[in-house]
Amino acid sequence: MDNIISTENTNDRTKDIDITDTLGIVTLINNEDMTVALAVKKALPEIAQAVDIISGNFKHGGRLFYFGAGTSGRLGILDASECPPTFSTDPEMVQGVIAGGDIAIKTAVEGAEDSETLAQEDFIKKDIHQNDTVVCISASGNANYVIKILKLAKETGCRTISVSSNIDAGMKKFSDCFIFVDTGAEAVAGSTRMKAGTAQKMVLNMLTTASMIKIGKTYKNYMIDVKATNDKLKNRAVRIVSAIAECDANTAETVLGNNDYDVKSSILQIKYNIGPDEANRILKSCSGILRRVFEAANKQN
Repeated sequence: MDNIISTENTNDRTKDIDITDTLGIVTLINNEDMTVALAVKKALPEIAQAVDIISGNFKHGGRLFYFGAGTSGRLGILDASECPPTFSTDPEMVQGVIAGGDIAIKTAVEGAEDSETLAQEDFIKKDIHQNDTVVCISASGNANYVIKILKLAKETGCRTISVSSNIDAGMKKFSDCFIFVDTGAEAVAGSTRMKAGTAQKMVLNMLTTASMIKIGKTYKNYMIDVKATNDKLKNRAVRIVSAIAECDANTAETVLGNNDYDVKSSILQIKYNIGPDEANRILKSCSGILRRVFEAANKQN
């Protein structure tokens, strides 16, 4: 028998979880969860390497693709789906693909993670190019689906990244960057939707958030490319414009309302008393990066 990977091991700390009272059960789970952030911390150098790959490709018009099966695939789809409202990205820019297709988001698809045929079909559908980045996610790192995806990506010449909780993951061989997060034995043996899944969510948050920061989707820690599609986000846009343009909320709200809640353009219109066309021209000349606009303005003064 092959060596059992750590996520499949039995956890001695939770061996009596089935005879523990309810508070005890959730306490045991919480104790295990508290180890995840420290495990992710150890992988920060590799996560940073991955961010540089992804953001570098973004700057050349590349896209980011997450591939995974089961929980890992669902987490990739979740992270991808949150980029358009958070950073006003085109839905094509970050995409999540799950083995077995959309039905697998809600229902387990038998054998999907073991299918190289499904991997090839999904890869071809996405028309992946050299400037794109492929990130494969798998707790064990040995699913045929993700390994086949990485092989195809390497053949295409695009950069590859993998996220796993298994140091000996098969994905490692085909990855330009291998992110290993040692989450160890789960509270319930083999239930990698728990600590391993939590670690994956944390890593994916970093990959997209840090990459978006590096291509100018924030100013300081403000979400300046937010897509204001509801009242909460419109209020956030008003607060952001008020803070950066140093104006009152009524002014910010009025200018935003006249500009389809375009935060960056509204900031420049208020701050420099210019019209929308001039604001957009300036932004374009600075690749849409607000800090560059301010730096250029400071040099002229």
